[in-house]
Parts: sequence; C-alpha cells; structure tokens
Amino acid sequence: MRLNEVTFSGSLPVDGYGPGFFRVGGTVHEGAVVILPTGVTPWGGMADADPLLAAVGEVDVLFIGTGAEPAHIPRALRDRLEATGLGVETMASGPAARTYNVLLGEGRRVGVALLPV
Repeated sequence: MRLNEVTFSGSLPVDGYGPGFFRVGGTVHEGAVVILPTGVTPWGGMADADPLLAAVGEVDVLFIGTGAEPAHIPRALRDRLEATGLGVETMASGPAARTYNVLLGEGRRVGVALLPV
C-alpha cells in the first residue's frame, strides 16, 4: 500500500476538536468557528449568518457542523445561503470537520462552520 502526504495548499485543516474547542492549522480556537480559505473567524451560531455569507464566491460547498449530533439548520438560514448559489451540507461537527479535511486535501473549494461538540 502506498501512502501519500496530504497537503492543504495554504488552507487550514481541522487538526482536532474536543469539548468547546477546535484546533485549526495548529491553533486552538474556543467556541464556534467558520473556516474559509481566507482564515478562521469566530461564529455566533445559527443566528449569525454574516460569517457564512462571507463564503459566497470563496467556496463551492459550505459544511455546517451542528455540534455533537446531526440537526437541521433553520430553514430561513438555509434558504438565504442557497439563494446565493452556495452549496450547503449539514452534519454533526466531527463528520463535518473530517469531510472538510478530505475535500480540502483534494484541492476542492470548501469551507466549514462548526458548532462545538
């Protein structure tokens, strides 16, 4: 079996997470975060659409991690994001971080918004 080193071409991978934090590109961030090609920003949760709307034009798909369990995002938020042409996928934060990392490693234009687990 051949193993290849994954490179992330300047974007930041999620290195780890735990109760209330995410480690992104080697730096620990407390609370919810949005990770885009432009960097990591704090996120106020589902009522805070502005950091998510910043993804428009930067990424093709935005993964939204809903915490420890999968959940639906508010319909108004989903409609607002999708009206911009942004693809939105929701899942629990752990799977969202892993999926983001895999697609990031493939060179895809992805972002992720993560609520703490």
